[in-house]
Amino acid sequence: MKLKLGIPKGSLEASTIELFRRAGYVISVSSRSYFPTIDDIEIECMLIRAQEMARYVENGVIDAGLTGSDWIEEAEADVVRVADLIYARQSFGRVKWVLAVPNDSPVQSVKELEGKVIATELVGVTERYLAANGVKARVEFSWGATEVKPPVLADAIVEITETGSSLRANNLRIVETVLESNTQLIANKVAWEDAWKQQKLLDLKMLLQGAIEAVSKVGLMLNVHRDGVPAILDVLPALKRPTISPLSDSDWCAINTVLEESDVRNIIPRLKEAGAEGIVEYSLNKIVP
Repeated sequence: MKLKLGIPKGSLEASTIELFRRAGYVISVSSRSYFPTIDDIEIECMLIRAQEMARYVENGVIDAGLTGSDWIEEAEADVVRVADLIYARQSFGRVKWVLAVPNDSPVQSVKELEGKVIATELVGVTERYLAANGVKARVEFSWGATEVKPPVLADAIVEITETGSSLRANNLRIVETVLESNTQLIANKVAWEDAWKQQKLLDLKMLLQGAIEAVSKVGLMLNVHRDGVPAILDVLPALKRPTISPLSDSDWCAINTVLEESDVRNIIPRLKEAGAEGIVEYSLNKIVP
């Protein structure tokens, strides 16, 4: 038996393959094939655009896939949401679909777009957002380069952003956030009822989430005389519970802990002052609670 898994083609492709690598899977993509290989004989991969993924999962063409919650909402797809995977194209975080207008536009609220033209790739979500705010406007599908359409081809746009830099570069400002989104692992409802496929997906969920959890963290090992353990624990963050192990010299012990990478540069000098020796910082691939 195999699990048919959709890998998002396009902007999420590289970051998804890297996430799988951190989780322990090697996915190899050929420029001439939409069927990447993976070093797990129980998984069969297929490259599918994120915008179409939810529809193919819902229809059972594939058992499961990774796509943004925005495209699930856009398709109004009836699927099982197996896991939130908080990563995007540029960072391990969420993205936003925002309503934006030219810097010199007088518009300060969606309610001021009555009768106007809005360009977006996320047509269904935008239309529902307008309806929820009691606004009647024309929503036009944008095939790309949406940022360049105002003010000549549209009065406003609804566009995805991680940092807002592309909007600023095109002299646009954000008026409101329409939707926040993150990548999700989704499954076909029939496939989810299959015990083997469900367990395979739960295993995949655990490993992928473990890989995301480890992204901003590092491991830290050090040796210290037993008398110096309290001083070392005072330096380490209060909420951490380090592992303390005896060494062959009974007067010494080893301490092993996991820390935010951004904190380590401040903590290592303090650990040295507190009597730590043989301090080793190492990278992590996965943290599984």
